[in-house]
Amino acid sequence: MSGDEGEGATRALLVELAASLFARGFSVGSAGNISVRLADGYLITPTNSSLGRLEAARISRLDPEFRHLDGDKPSKEVFMHRAFYRARPEARAVVHLHSPMATAIACLADADPDNPIPPLTPYFVMRIGSRLPLVPYFRPGDPAMEPAILAAAAGARAVLLANHGPVVSAASLRDAVYAAEELEEAAKLALLLRGAPARTLTPAQVEDLRKTFG
Repeated sequence: MSGDEGEGATRALLVELAASLFARGFSVGSAGNISVRLADGYLITPTNSSLGRLEAARISRLDPEFRHLDGDKPSKEVFMHRAFYRARPEARAVVHLHSPMATAIACLADADPDNPIPPLTPYFVMRIGSRLPLVPYFRPGDPAMEPAILAAAAGARAVLLANHGPVVSAASLRDAVYAAEELEEAAKLALLLRGAPARTLTPAQVEDLRKTFG
């Protein structure tokens, strides 16, 4: 498979998965953005684009230094993705959504800044990891957010942005989307159980999952 064919398949998959997220309410309007690391740069959804109506040929292409090469103008939150790729060399894709349940958790005044969503299921730990930091509030598009995300992502595969939404990374585009979906389900469970005597996974159970599934 040539490099062009490989990138073409990646663009098509990005369009397909983004449309699925949009159709199920994980983003609305022009909210959210998705990026993929290539061998010689990055793809990222364009600014003010809808995840439900992307065109493969118009997806933004960036060089290894995140400079715009072609396609439409990239998302104004490209720095958010850059922070994850620099903090996590194994990351091949980053998904940022405004999914309602995870965003609701990010709006709670008493959310735990170290773990705002407790480890209720093994699938959350397997997809997201043992830590989900809550990054303090920044105005959307504010580049001052980048160092805060960089610091948080150094020890976590995903973060919640206060009053904004989740950002998730993974070793492939599909895995990043799956992780974002699992995070939304975990947030829904946490809200359903809020105030109830929920049974969370024990530290030993979390550590066993971490060792087994990375």
